[in-house]
Amino acid sequence: MDLGAIFLLLGVLILVAVYVARPFMVRERRLAAEEHELSVLMAERDRILNALQELDFDHALGKIPDEDYPSQRAFLLQKGADALRQLDDMQPSLAAGTTEDRLEAAIAARRADAGSASSPTMSDDDLEELIAKRRAARKDKAGGFCPKCGKPVLVTDSFCPNCGRPLK
Repeated sequence: MDLGAIFLLLGVLILVAVYVARPFMVRERRLAAEEHELSVLMAERDRILNALQELDFDHALGKIPDEDYPSQRAFLLQKGADALRQLDDMQPSLAAGTTEDRLEAAIAARRADAGSASSPTMSDDDLEELIAKRRAARKDKAGGFCPKCGKPVLVTDSFCPNCGRPLK
């Protein structure tokens, strides 16, 4: 084969490879941009939540005057609601009906858990007895502290697990 034909064939193969790979490259860029935008919105939501927690904490400590607190809190809540709306718009799979169904299921699960917790199967005396047994079992296992390094050791230890000094 002629050298020019080899270069021509190689050039055609490169062009075909670029043509075939181009949709994959464009799609990845588009997905990366969407993921970046989603990440920015989630970071904004987290930042606003932290700011709300700090605002509440500062108000509880008396660092923020009572007359400024409601306006600052309302502003942060509005910004948080806007960020959440944008997040919801970014994820169209979470339709209103689906969200309501998930919310109802979560509420039903919480009510079921609360109902089972309100009817304990053990009395208080039984529970106190179990706690006393647990404390006694833990006390039997503890062997004190190593005289060399001061780390806790068990009764069954012959050597300190930290420094290796013989205990008996």
